[in-house]
Amino acid sequence: MSARPDLSRRACGVLLHPTSLPSARGGALGPRAREFADFLADCGQTWWQMLPVCPPDETGSPYASPSGFAGDPALAGTPRALREEQARLKDGPKEERDDYALFREREKAWLEDHALFFALKAAHKGRPWTAWAADLRRREPESLARASRELRVEVERHAFAQWAFQRRWSALRRHAASRGVGLIGDLPIYPRHDSADVWARQDLFQLDADGRPLAVAGVPPDYFSADGQLWGNPLYAWERHLQTGFDWWLARLRTVAERFDAVRLDHFIGFRRYWEVPAGAENARGGRWVEAPGDALFEAVTRALPDLGILAEDLGSVTPEVHALRDRFGFPGMRLGQFSFGSGLEDRPSRWPEACVAYTGTHDNDTTRGWYEDDGSANNLRPAQAVARERGAFHEEAGGAPADPAWAMVRLVWRSPARLALAPMQDLLSLPGSARMNRPGTTTGNWSWRMDPGALTASLAGRLGLLTGASGRAREGAC
Repeated sequence: MSARPDLSRRACGVLLHPTSLPSARGGALGPRAREFADFLADCGQTWWQMLPVCPPDETGSPYASPSGFAGDPALAGTPRALREEQARLKDGPKEERDDYALFREREKAWLEDHALFFALKAAHKGRPWTAWAADLRRREPESLARASRELRVEVERHAFAQWAFQRRWSALRRHAASRGVGLIGDLPIYPRHDSADVWARQDLFQLDADGRPLAVAGVPPDYFSADGQLWGNPLYAWERHLQTGFDWWLARLRTVAERFDAVRLDHFIGFRRYWEVPAGAENARGGRWVEAPGDALFEAVTRALPDLGILAEDLGSVTPEVHALRDRFGFPGMRLGQFSFGSGLEDRPSRWPEACVAYTGTHDNDTTRGWYEDDGSANNLRPAQAVARERGAFHEEAGGAPADPAWAMVRLVWRSPARLALAPMQDLLSLPGSARMNRPGTTTGNWSWRMDPGALTASLAGRLGLLTGASGRAREGAC
């Protein structure tokens, strides 16, 4: 098996969520995932980055999960296939039954709450946990024990699905590692209010006696929104986290470390300061900045998990204090090709620092081809004059107007000084804006893009492999 990938090496990789693999029917963690890992290895890539692999919300977003510790059962298989597999386990090999029992015991700190939460949600016809009976809201031990007995079939089903996910995930990670490919995960900063995480640890969040948020997360007014952004996630009771030695965060990141070699921390600014909005506010204008104990948190994290690579999503209006927190712990920040042509020369890919992770774009951006083809007429946040200036700067950096703007951007990012370069699969395929993964601020039409079955051609592998070698990013031992 190849050595574990090292974030300190000059390298590159691809951003593709498992749900975007072709023909993910029956679970996305099987042959198609192994084929993609093989494709990455064959063209010298070191990293496969994904979005969060927890269960998505009702809109398909993995960033608003009802269970942040769990894996998405849909990645392991269809409900029917998982039920049939669970039925076979009763008479299956003893080593499998023993492995399941060990899994239940090893992961019980979060698994029991996860399975009971989903069973109770179904019993309450999907209503949020704050609408349950008071004894269940308050998690009275006798009531929880009674519910576990009464709903044992559903509880067992959800627990089994997590074991199935874990087995398939471990097999995929072993295969990727055998080909020298590391996995990068993504960790949203806040859990969803109606989640197993908040219900199980209400003391760690700013909630009233009935479990309702006292304050919620958001973003202050800026150039893009006069009202700011009201996310609605409950905020952390950071003093309580300090008192517990950040045990919840350490448990959460240990779960991440079992699945990934590195993780991107979403909204890194929130670990230094966060925008607190009173519960019930109509918009985020009335919020205020509040300090967060990021230094103490990451001291605990780096002591407990020294081998977990951490990337900081530090895009947007980031203060020097946030940069100082990032740099103190040696976390590389992010640079985006699509954001690098609207200001001075110092922001262009050729001037990026070595200690950063460079992307052509992310899951929240348009595809690079879509970005290039957007003339600003349909988006007043990118006026036509600004678009023209960006396009001219892009042409200067690329050496002229490119026939294939997506690959021109990939070349700029791969040749940049940035230690790690990544591109969404859509950009490697030169796809238009209709293939983008997410449009922030919208709740329909997202998270559904899927790669065509024949997309991973020898021609594409050769093209990416040649660029990877020429830019000094080829994985050690790669052909």
